[in-house]
Amino acid sequence: MTARQPAEWAPHVATWTAFPSHPDLWEDDLGPAQAEVAAMVWAIAEHERVELLVATEDAAAAAHEALHGANVRFHRVGFGDIWLRDTGPLFLGSEAGPAAAGFRFNGWGGKYHLDGDEAVAGFVAHAAGVPLARHDWVLEGGAIEVDGTGLCVTTEACLLNPNRNPRMDRGEVESHLRRDLGITQVLWLGDGLANDHTDGHVDNLARFVAPGVLALPRPSGSDDPNADAFADAHERARDFGLDVVRIPSPGRVEAGGEVVPASHMNWYVANGVVVVPVYGTGHDDAAVAAIAALFPGRRTVGLRANAILTGGGSFHCITQQQPG
Repeated sequence: MTARQPAEWAPHVATWTAFPSHPDLWEDDLGPAQAEVAAMVWAIAEHERVELLVATEDAAAAAHEALHGANVRFHRVGFGDIWLRDTGPLFLGSEAGPAAAGFRFNGWGGKYHLDGDEAVAGFVAHAAGVPLARHDWVLEGGAIEVDGTGLCVTTEACLLNPNRNPRMDRGEVESHLRRDLGITQVLWLGDGLANDHTDGHVDNLARFVAPGVLALPRPSGSDDPNADAFADAHERARDFGLDVVRIPSPGRVEAGGEVVPASHMNWYVANGVVVVPVYGTGHDDAAVAAIAALFPGRRTVGLRANAILTGGGSFHCITQQQPG
C-alpha cells in the first residue's frame, strides 16, 4: 500500500501544535492569542497527548503556567510562527508503518519568511520518531484536505498559484500528490476566502467529514464576502459526485475595517473532541451545532479564535495530527 495521510478523524497518537511566542509578530494580540491556544490545548489534551512547541523563555513560562496539569509535552525549539499545518510534516500511514512527508516551505508564496520555519518539519518528525521523506516542491498542509481513501480536495487559487510551483501545471501537481501522498483523485475548487494571505487554503473552505462527504459553508447574511466562492465550490463538488453538507459561515467579519478570513470550517478533529473556531457573531451557535451533528461520537466545542485570526488562521492551521 502506498503511504497515505489518514483522515483527520482516524485515531491519533498525539497532536502537534505551537504556542504564540514572538511579541514582534503578535504585538498586542500575543497574550490573547496565547490564551486562545491554551484553551484549544486543554480541550484536545483531555483526549490525547499534545506536543507543544515553544520558542522563547517567556513563552515557555507562559505556556507552563497556562497548561499546568494538562497532558502536554513541551518542546523548546526556535520557530518562526505557530502555523504547524503548513510548516510541519504530514504524517502518513502504510503497511510498512508510520512515515512523514516534508515539503519545501516558501512563506506562502514569499509573503512571510521567518527564521526557523523551514526546520519545523524535520524537528517534529525526529521528535516523533517517524522517518521523514523530503520532497522538493512547495506544498502546505492547509492547501489540501483528504478523506483517507485517496480523495483530495484543494483550490486552484493556491495550488496552481505561480508563487508556489511556477513550472508545474495541474497535471504535474496531481502527479506529485499521487507519488508523495498516495492521492488518487483530486477535486479542484476555485477561490478560497477573501483576504486569505495563504492564497486560498482549502481548510478554510471545504472539509471532509466522512469518506466522500464534503462540508462546505453556507453564506450568512446578504453581505457575506465569500458567497460567490461558496456557490462555486458547491457546484464543483456536486458535479464531482460528492455528498455535500452545509455549515453556516460567520458572515462578514471585520478587523480594523477590513474583511478577515474568519471560518468555522477551520475546525480540528481530535480523538474525542472537535474544536471549532467561533468569532462572537450571531452564527456561532448554529455552526457549532451543525458540525456537532456530523461527529456524533465526539464532543464538539466552540472556542473563540479572534486573536489567533489576527495572525492569519485558526485551530486547524496551528495543529498537525500524528496518526495512531
